[in-house]
Amino acid sequence: MTAGSVSPAQRPLRLRTRADIDAMFDAALAAADGGTGAHCIHELWMRAELQFTIEAWLERLWQHAAASIPEWLPMRYVHWLPLAYQVAGRFQAPGGRSNIYLVLLDYSDRGDEPHGVYVGMSRYAPAMRFDQHKAGIRAAGCVLKRGLEVLTGPTLHLQHISRAQAAQIEERLAEALRAEGLYVQGGH
Repeated sequence: MTAGSVSPAQRPLRLRTRADIDAMFDAALAAADGGTGAHCIHELWMRAELQFTIEAWLERLWQHAAASIPEWLPMRYVHWLPLAYQVAGRFQAPGGRSNIYLVLLDYSDRGDEPHGVYVGMSRYAPAMRFDQHKAGIRAAGCVLKRGLEVLTGPTLHLQHISRAQAAQIEERLAEALRAEGLYVQGGH
C-alpha cells in the first residue's frame, strides 16, 4: 500500500483481519511509517474500536512516526468520526477553487458531548483557513475560542470544487450532520 496516495475514505484495510492490522501497525511503528500507521488506526476507528485502544495507538504513532503522519488523521479520539465520513461521503461536486472543511470544536465544558463540529468553506486550504480562524482573521467565534483541529479526512473529496457547489454543500452538510445528532456550527 502506498499510504500517502490512498484516501482514508477508501478504507484500504477494510478487508484485513484484526491480526493483519495489528501486525501492519507494529511494522509501521518500527519503520516510522506514519501513513500506514494512520490507515491502521483509521480502520479500527471505522470498525468502532474502543476509545482506549484508539487513543493508545494514536499516542504510539505520534511517538514513533510524527513526521510522516498524514494530516487527515485526527490527533484525538472523536466517537462520531465514522458518521462524519458517512455523511460527507453523500456529497460530490465538480472542480473549482473552493474547499469544504470541518473543524473539531471543544465543548467539554458543556453537557454530555465534549465535541462539536464547525462546517466551513474557503478558497484556502483547510489547514490554512483554520490557522486564519485561530489568528482572528475573518474568524468564526466558535472556531477562534473552541477550535481544536481540522478534521481533514471526511472532506478530502470536497476540495477544489466550484464556489457555487461549495456554498450549497456547506449548508447541506451542516444540516445533514445536525440531523444525525451532532452539535454543528457554521454551514451558512
